[in-house]
Amino acid sequence: MPILVQKYGGSSVADIDKIKAIALKLKARREQGYDLVVIVSAMAGTTDALLDLARRVTPTPQKRELDMLLTTGERTTMALLSMALNDLGIPAISFTGSQSGIITSDSHVNARIIEVRPYRVRDELERGKVVIVAGFQGVSYRREVTTLGRGGSDTTAVAMAAALGAESCEIYSDVDGVFSGDPRVVPQAKKLREIDYEEMQELSECGARVLNAQAVEFARLAQIPIDALSTFEQGSGTRVTRLAEGTRHLAGVSGQKNLVRLALTSTPADKVSALLDLLIARDIAPIDLGQQSDRLSLLVSLDNVHAFGALEEELRSLFGAALSIEPNVGRVSAVGQGIGGQTRLIAKALNALTREHIAVDSLHAEKNRVSFTVCVQDIDRAVRAVHQSLND
Repeated sequence: MPILVQKYGGSSVADIDKIKAIALKLKARREQGYDLVVIVSAMAGTTDALLDLARRVTPTPQKRELDMLLTTGERTTMALLSMALNDLGIPAISFTGSQSGIITSDSHVNARIIEVRPYRVRDELERGKVVIVAGFQGVSYRREVTTLGRGGSDTTAVAMAAALGAESCEIYSDVDGVFSGDPRVVPQAKKLREIDYEEMQELSECGARVLNAQAVEFARLAQIPIDALSTFEQGSGTRVTRLAEGTRHLAGVSGQKNLVRLALTSTPADKVSALLDLLIARDIAPIDLGQQSDRLSLLVSLDNVHAFGALEEELRSLFGAALSIEPNVGRVSAVGQGIGGQTRLIAKALNALTREHIAVDSLHAEKNRVSFTVCVQDIDRAVRAVHQSLND
């Protein structure tokens, strides 16, 4: 039978009733003739609650112990869903990331999948079972439990689909597909019927929460289509696949809020190297880097930084007045094929921001993306303004 991989996010498995409802959907899909592998996230709010517990113990929890703690959320969901399926008469078995063969780098809290060895998954599929896999986690080559960072269950799903040669990978959430803007921020946002891998990866890296960027990268390399669907609505969703050049100028507009700018006002090579080495040691990758005269500026996302207060103290101790730390930074990005070279479109977006009296601190353009750095308080207005200007 063809293999189908599905992933259900935290809102989809938020309580027992929803878990039972998913079990019924899986029963129906299995009766259509599919072998099913199901990746699950922790129940909504669980990961945040576990992080809160850790911070109540210490403001600087060790990353290894955080991984040991956080992976319990997905383990709870996988066991409950397996129980629900077995109760319906559908044989099922649950596996942790390590049991299912998810091999990762040796980087706690923000590991990357480097290999999938799905031997046990294949064995259980051949025995006629639905396999439930805990997302967001794996095991390093040193046999340490690791987590994959925010949105990591998407990555688990696509990597497993690639390793199994699945027909497709379905990602279920509370949103019916990928939109040209976050519908909660941009009421006139339109659902995209399909989107290219590269455009989707750019949108994800620029703050769109529908799919994880590394997951899209896996899908692109393996040429496996992703279907972004709603758990709660009967909709067509959005297919992420390879599109022909010139299919679309604008894919979407997204915003990021959880950003901090680090700026070295005096930039001798040794200080620049020391700053970059420190960030590398903390598994923090700058999302933007610019040099102006004697000022080096780095934009950092705090999405997977769980103890920024301690990092800030370390930075001030090492660099003193030479380093400024600016919180409350936002970034709005427009993504589309070749948009970085479309001067007319960039000018339209800038004019729209000016009309809204939104100050643009910096502009960064690449082939398929143009980004504007603004004050975080302005980010929702900025997203709406840019979206409207580029859709007129």
